[in-house]
Amino acid sequence: MQRALLAAFALAWLMGASAGQAAACSGDDPLGVRITSPLGRTGLPGAVRIVAQVRCSPAAPPREVRFFVDDQLLRAVEKAPYVVEWFDTNPFEKSEIVVEVVDALGNAARDAVVLEPFEVNETAEVASVLVEAAVQDRDGRFVRNLLPSHFAVSEDGVPQALDFVSHEAMGATFALLVDSSGSMSRRMDFVQRTAATLAGYMTPLDRMVIAPFTKSIGATTGPTDDKATIVQAIDAIEPAGGTAILDALVQVSRSLEASDGRRAIVLITDGYDEHSSVTFDEALAAVKSVHATVYVVGIGGVAGISLKGERLLRQLAIETGGRSFFPSTDGQLGVVHDTLTDDVRHRYVLAYTPANQAVDGTWRAINVAVAHPDYKVLARPGYFAPKPAPIRPNIEFTALDASGRYLDLTIDDIEVVENGEVQEVDAFQEAVQPVSIVLALDASGSMRHKEAEVIESARRFVDALRPEDRVALVLFADRSTFAHDLTTNRDFSHQAIAGYKAIGGTALYDALSDSLLRLKSAGAGRRAVVVMTDGRDENNPGTAPGSVRTFADVLRHQKDTQATIFGIALGTKVDTAPLEELARISGGQALFPTEVEELDREFTRVLEDLRRRYVVSYTSTHILRDGGWRDVQVRIKERPDSDVRSTGGYFAPAR
Repeated sequence: MQRALLAAFALAWLMGASAGQAAACSGDDPLGVRITSPLGRTGLPGAVRIVAQVRCSPAAPPREVRFFVDDQLLRAVEKAPYVVEWFDTNPFEKSEIVVEVVDALGNAARDAVVLEPFEVNETAEVASVLVEAAVQDRDGRFVRNLLPSHFAVSEDGVPQALDFVSHEAMGATFALLVDSSGSMSRRMDFVQRTAATLAGYMTPLDRMVIAPFTKSIGATTGPTDDKATIVQAIDAIEPAGGTAILDALVQVSRSLEASDGRRAIVLITDGYDEHSSVTFDEALAAVKSVHATVYVVGIGGVAGISLKGERLLRQLAIETGGRSFFPSTDGQLGVVHDTLTDDVRHRYVLAYTPANQAVDGTWRAINVAVAHPDYKVLARPGYFAPKPAPIRPNIEFTALDASGRYLDLTIDDIEVVENGEVQEVDAFQEAVQPVSIVLALDASGSMRHKEAEVIESARRFVDALRPEDRVALVLFADRSTFAHDLTTNRDFSHQAIAGYKAIGGTALYDALSDSLLRLKSAGAGRRAVVVMTDGRDENNPGTAPGSVRTFADVLRHQKDTQATIFGIALGTKVDTAPLEELARISGGQALFPTEVEELDREFTRVLEDLRRRYVVSYTSTHILRDGGWRDVQVRIKERPDSDVRSTGGYFAPAR
């Protein structure tokens, strides 16, 4: 009897909805069309149902409704319901949906919805926290008309100052998560009734997403604010297959990240969780991370052995400030949807700015109380503070075997270890980005008899660079001077190199410091210093340092810029130790030609090294943005004897 009443109720309601749609083609209404789904992006996987509602005159019914996405015809539909499915293959790019309708008289109407890119916000700050609270008296009746002064909120035991308390309607996104497994086929009348009742209470600020799921989420409808579209979406669900409740909760939670205002998930299920790949704790954490309230309706009474039955689903509702319902008979179904919608409607919205502004991803416990001993408050017990934005280092390196030959590598060959902890590699590729290079040439007096060879070798080096690589030239003797700044114009380099004259001392550390400081402001991309010298840092008489800066200054500048340094030490009177140390810490090379005729060969070795480098990227497991140094090792798994050269780490962001 009760089931018959429910079916009759659902049928009457659906007839009313259908009548409403039929009435759209009545009177002298001009032809019109409105896209009712989607009104925004959700980021949910799978197909999206594009729904259009058409208004027309009985004398001129629609001939066809055409659906376009980004100016491409998706499909033409000749009769209601006007629905097509579309796979949003790249939700991170803007898309435009256009619907055009033409009636029997040739009249046309058009509507368009622009879907903005789905954004994952990685900027982390602790902003205002919204808390929904339902207040009930001793008999379970909702208490209305409470004032802000009646509420007290604390976070981790610390009283918080409320920014506002409102009982007014606030925009909400409702995700109706409908179990569409085979066993739900006889329960769709209840789902229809619940969805229709919820839709009836939606305000103009509210949106609903209908997400049917089995082993995964199926074709979704919404976000929409249209009641007929919601009813049609439920009617289009075809129950079949198994159930993965926890996976669906994680997926739908992610879709709520971009939603403003209140967020609620209404989970309707009667089945066992047979196929989920995530745990209950992971699903609960996902829901909590988006501050969603969960309402659970377990139609079959017990909602799945792998979920540990009612206890876990009740826990899911309690820990998110929602409610759970487990009607055991058909006679209780009407009470469930009435109670559920009443709870959704009668909620206070409280907001406060936390006194604890630490961006650390920790759980913050919330307690909401009212100044009345007989009142009970239902609210979520807390929230996760934002995590710091991910730190994603890019480490450039080169690898050689024991014989000094460059290794050809793939992502499977390497292992990255940061501060002793193995990292998961996100990307691996050859280093092909343009390089900003400062070529620093020793122009001290000891180079006087080598000028011609230096000029020719430097020219050939510059000409061998890729057209997109920028180069600057520094000449150093008694002091360091930029002959020209970073440029891809090789004529500038040729002219500057032609002016090379050897005279004076050797301001080596000033030249290195100037080169590194210039690269610090060179913008994004790879950076390298190639320095050629035949001596040590000293003045012309050889009685004192030749530079104002020290070697310690050079080391500090290298850490700041993370530039690769190649040192070419010409002759037998060179102070090799500083160049070897700079090559070691920067992942470069120190080369030691004894004769000036060998310069061409050494410059060629530098070019080969620059072209035989790799870049590995990963998301660091060390999330603190403390500005500290992180040691990074790149290891070749099957070649423990290989020589891997890199900067050896990076500085974490300071904030």
